[in-house]
Amino acid sequence: MKVLLVNGSPRANGCTFTALSEVAKELERLGIDTEFFQIGNKPVRGCIGCRKCRSIGKCVFDDDLANELAQKMKEADGFVLGSPVYFAGPNGAFCALLDRVFFSCSDLHDKVCASVVSCRREGSSAAFDRLNKYFTIRNCMVATSTHWNTVHGDKPEDVLQDLEGLQTLRTLAVNMAAMLKNFNGEGAERAERETKKFKTSFIR
Repeated sequence: MKVLLVNGSPRANGCTFTALSEVAKELERLGIDTEFFQIGNKPVRGCIGCRKCRSIGKCVFDDDLANELAQKMKEADGFVLGSPVYFAGPNGAFCALLDRVFFSCSDLHDKVCASVVSCRREGSSAAFDRLNKYFTIRNCMVATSTHWNTVHGDKPEDVLQDLEGLQTLRTLAVNMAAMLKNFNGEGAERAERETKKFKTSFIR
């Protein structure tokens, strides 16, 4: 089984990557393979609503990452979408890409999915909600945690201080692994939960 972790940040090793890496480490510990997909900072097209994908099975524009990402999502058993928060929403280029991927892919209903957002201070819940709408309109199975899947910090080292946020992401990975194993006929065995609870606040 494999989970695709999609880094929707233009920064390859920034805060979003740090958050996704925490999910990946826990998934790997639980026996789930992981793969990262980085969207980078090259221009991407937005959806024009031509509906050509309905007849050709992919987005008509093949000059950016949309079709490559769609194929990797189809091949994976689950995926996690990660994005920084820009003006209380996900990265606009990432949303442009996801609009086309989810519009052209109608067969993602058997995937276990989750979203992760990274922000300095606020806007995380709106960005988190926006990403989750891709799953709920495509009948995906959404994994949850003990809180919204958010980490706080202006730099990767700040994110590593958000102990509560990181714990939320580890719990998310535990739940994703349990869902994947259950849906793939391996039983619903759940990993042992962390007993110590962290509470962290960021005031800057």
